[in-house]
Amino acid sequence: MNKSMSSRVLAGQHVNPMGYGAMNIVHGYSNFPTPEAAGRLLNEVLDSGVNHLDTATLYGGGRSEELIGEHLKHRRDDYFLASKGGLSLVEGRGVINGRPETVLAQVDASLRQLQTDHIDLYYLHRLDPNVPVEESVGALAQAVAAGKIGGIGLSEISAATLRKAHTVHPVAAVQNEYSLATRNPEIAVLDACAELGTAFVAFSPLYRGYLSGNLRDIASLPEPDMRHHMPRFHAENYPENLVLVDRLAQLAGQWGTTAAALSLAWVLAQGEHVHAIPGTTQSGHLAENMSALQVQLDPSQLVEMGALINHETVHGNRYNSHQQKTVESEEF
Repeated sequence: MNKSMSSRVLAGQHVNPMGYGAMNIVHGYSNFPTPEAAGRLLNEVLDSGVNHLDTATLYGGGRSEELIGEHLKHRRDDYFLASKGGLSLVEGRGVINGRPETVLAQVDASLRQLQTDHIDLYYLHRLDPNVPVEESVGALAQAVAAGKIGGIGLSEISAATLRKAHTVHPVAAVQNEYSLATRNPEIAVLDACAELGTAFVAFSPLYRGYLSGNLRDIASLPEPDMRHHMPRFHAENYPENLVLVDRLAQLAGQWGTTAAALSLAWVLAQGEHVHAIPGTTQSGHLAENMSALQVQLDPSQLVEMGALINHETVHGNRYNSHQQKTVESEEF
């Protein structure tokens, strides 16, 4: 493993560039583990070499944070902890509220649920269109000054919003969706992060499991699973998208790896400031994700993969119209 892949900087600390997103143990998807199984999984994540865990106020209405607090508080020194506020679950629906008093109250709630006195990185989960980002970030700067959080992050924002926020307090990280299938950060945010010394954290780097090639039948997923509402997984688009990922899997086989590992290696190859936080509930997939750190890709391979799967070759939009309203990141 080359040195650049063994650790990268996030909010002033060196972490494994392959983190873990703890959303899908309780939120958004389906077939969630029992609390006991989630506890075993979280410990296995740390044992695998992951030392960057990402969660949020939103996930399961705080349940993801509670599970991390309950099962990992005895290992708090073993991991860099990131959480998010400004988006919470109210009567089963996500509600964006970036008002300073709300964000500060959510920081305190996160600390309680995570059973810790310090969160290394705390993101504004979504930009509140009714609250200037400077005000939300100003509140988080108070939490930094109080020693409650170590760094400030923003999620699903544009380069212009990043620059505005950065005038109030240095932004340690931007977490936007990024994968072979979702290239929006390439419009402006990836470069803006590099320019400002801000880490870029790619969420959904396997595009909701699609890029693993393992998700064949969307109809088999339970109805609450969010993928039923995402256009790329709809019946008129998904068969075409499976053709693409099957071609990616063929390349992976030729190159001695898997489609998932190849996709994650591609993300991490996009810059020294880039991190990835795939989520999984299965031990086998965790090991497969970690194997991406051993994948060495030359420039021609990166180009070949990028030409095969990108925002122009994938069928369907990333989000439906309702989902799209919650994000502020640039669109093609």
